[in-house]
Amino acid sequence: MNSAEDNILIKRSFTDVITDYYQLTKPGITMSVLVSMLVGYILGSGANINFVTLIHALVGTYLIAAGTGAHNQFIERASDGLMKRTSKRPLPDRRIDSKSGMIFSLSLIFSGLLYLILLVNPVAGAVSFATALIYLGVYTPMKKVSPINIAIGAIPGALPPVGGWAAATGNIAEPGMWLLFGIMFFWQVPHVLSIAWLCKDDYSSAGLKMLPRKDEKGYKTVFWSLICALSLFPVTFALYQFDISGMIFLVAGLIFALGFLFYTIKFGMDRTKANAKRMMFASIAYLPLVWIAVFVDRFFV
Repeated sequence: MNSAEDNILIKRSFTDVITDYYQLTKPGITMSVLVSMLVGYILGSGANINFVTLIHALVGTYLIAAGTGAHNQFIERASDGLMKRTSKRPLPDRRIDSKSGMIFSLSLIFSGLLYLILLVNPVAGAVSFATALIYLGVYTPMKKVSPINIAIGAIPGALPPVGGWAAATGNIAEPGMWLLFGIMFFWQVPHVLSIAWLCKDDYSSAGLKMLPRKDEKGYKTVFWSLICALSLFPVTFALYQFDISGMIFLVAGLIFALGFLFYTIKFGMDRTKANAKRMMFASIAYLPLVWIAVFVDRFFV
């Protein structure tokens, strides 16, 4: 049911409306999902890349990822309105009414699922749909219940390369896809923790129970950040050992993991917002650099 506020909508141009719906899809996160899916598809394809199937996988994954981001904003529109960093999103700012946001997001999710099942394969569709279900049905409500939400949220966040590999192979039983899952999972936890540390007051004001909320001295935040940053090393080495990636990826991946670990340790030694911001930027740099190393190793060596 729409709230009374949904009726207080400002008349806007067609371009403004399209821009708002585009912002509803969380374009930055959606693009990250597509790149991660692409990595999984390329490595899963081996020497024979089917580019037609790849295009279909990108389209279907985009639809589900965009719909998931939009539906997350629909579910969290009230709490988003309580936080400075999200209060100007289209739904809490009432530039889009909640019913329209819900219809838009669900249409994207289910059209993406149907697209993947029909034009890629049912396994790829199932992985992408499971990603949306865990993110929306478990992680999103868990944010108001327990700090364990960060670990739960890292699961759907790490599934895109699994979906890409499944799109290429039609199965989810190969070790390579789960090693890629490991890289994304262990990267994501300290990435989210750094943001949660920077925005802990904002999150608390909205009733979101992110880990730093009751970790005033930061011991738990640092512990889990370090554990996950350190875990990137064996996972990176395992990708080389399983002959999924070569020496270029191994050397580059270990160097990038070392840089990420350096800023994580720096934050651990002095838990200021400045050091949390450095750790956040290190995490933002880490993932695209690792994926670039994958592409260089795959296509230029």
